[in-house]
Amino acid sequence: MALASSIAGKLRDAIALHGEAVIAVSGGSTPKRLFEKLSNEILDWSRVTVTLVDERWVPDSDERSNARLVESLLLQRGAADADFVPLYVEAATPEAGIGEVRTRLAALKQPFDVVVLGMGPDGHTASFFPGGDRLGEALDTSNTALVLPMRAPGAGEPRITFTLPVLLKARALYLHIQGEDKREVLDQAEQANSQLPIASVLRDAPQLDIYWCP
Repeated sequence: MALASSIAGKLRDAIALHGEAVIAVSGGSTPKRLFEKLSNEILDWSRVTVTLVDERWVPDSDERSNARLVESLLLQRGAADADFVPLYVEAATPEAGIGEVRTRLAALKQPFDVVVLGMGPDGHTASFFPGGDRLGEALDTSNTALVLPMRAPGAGEPRITFTLPVLLKARALYLHIQGEDKREVLDQAEQANSQLPIASVLRDAPQLDIYWCP
């Protein structure tokens, strides 16, 4: 509830200042209750554009689709008036579809007003997986690419993800985690020599608000 209220406040501020707001959210199981709470927040959702931090390369008819999660839980009630920009397009692989995705995303106003990251038990965030084939490129703060494909042993499907520099530029950056196990992973990531992908966010983010509950 606290996170939903904070996000809604940032979106209202952006709308008041710029006439519109852009938010990028994460998938997985953790944000389900957040999406339900956020969809009930009172604001001018018709001026909000929602996109994803990353996506599995599957259509929204697939149960693993992050777009499906957003459509079913966030884009409801008042939030049904928001525009949604998915990361998946009909192509065999993210490499084959990335040109179309980049064209689609080029219309999004940057920097994003709000970015909500999650974290897996392996320390990944977005699709920055340990062992990812383009992990170094995705985490490179000098990289100018908007999105990149990503394949990794722990990722399941091929993925597409915004790069770290794009996410770090957000006017409001959140990390949303739940459970004692993820608190322990976060503690590990805060160590100076941590190689966990989430550690790059902790080290390089100009500002980061972390929301955790047991």
